[in-house]
Amino acid sequence: MAVPGAGGSRSYNFKIVLLGEGCVGKTSLVLRYVEDKFNDRHITTLQASFLTKRVNISGKRVNLAIWDTAGQERFHALGPIYYRESHGAILVYDITDEDSFQKVKNWVRELRRMLGNDICLVIAGNKLDLQKDRHVLLEEAEAYAQEVGAFHVQTSAKENKGVEELFIELTRRMLESAVANDQQRVNALSRGNNASNLQIVDDPAVQTNSKSCC
Repeated sequence: MAVPGAGGSRSYNFKIVLLGEGCVGKTSLVLRYVEDKFNDRHITTLQASFLTKRVNISGKRVNLAIWDTAGQERFHALGPIYYRESHGAILVYDITDEDSFQKVKNWVRELRRMLGNDICLVIAGNKLDLQKDRHVLLEEAEAYAQEVGAFHVQTSAKENKGVEELFIELTRRMLESAVANDQQRVNALSRGNNASNLQIVDDPAVQTNSKSCC
């Protein structure tokens, strides 16, 4: 969503939601990106937490509202509360845990069913620092991401790998979508104005012809 800024410039406000199983590293990714921090001790997210980040993409100011959700199964029903009206979603899985990758597929299906193609998706294979214990093939994950129209990136919150790319790529995609929607609205408004102008021009002619016939 674009909003007017100081001096006539515009800024964009986007809501991002992180979804995935518990312990895949959602919180670690957010904290690494927003605060450049990493905690080796896992802290379980209960329900959801909220952080913000301001970035500049291609000269456009963007405000990100990032929602980090709980991954435990008992909190799954709360998902719609947090991803409602989201512009982008980051689906996180642990590259050492095949089941966490399968759960990402469930989230993708749910998001597409509820929000359609309006939401931009990025799939993150986290814990790249545990490459030797990998159980999810990179080729499989990339092929699936392409299939569902998502961008795939490998990350390590611990080693700060791919984290910046993850959020920047998602922001760029949301921005492109927002700019395209803005242009469509401008075009629609322009067409409406042109139609209105044509009607005003035609009316006198119609009246003149009517009088002439009489």
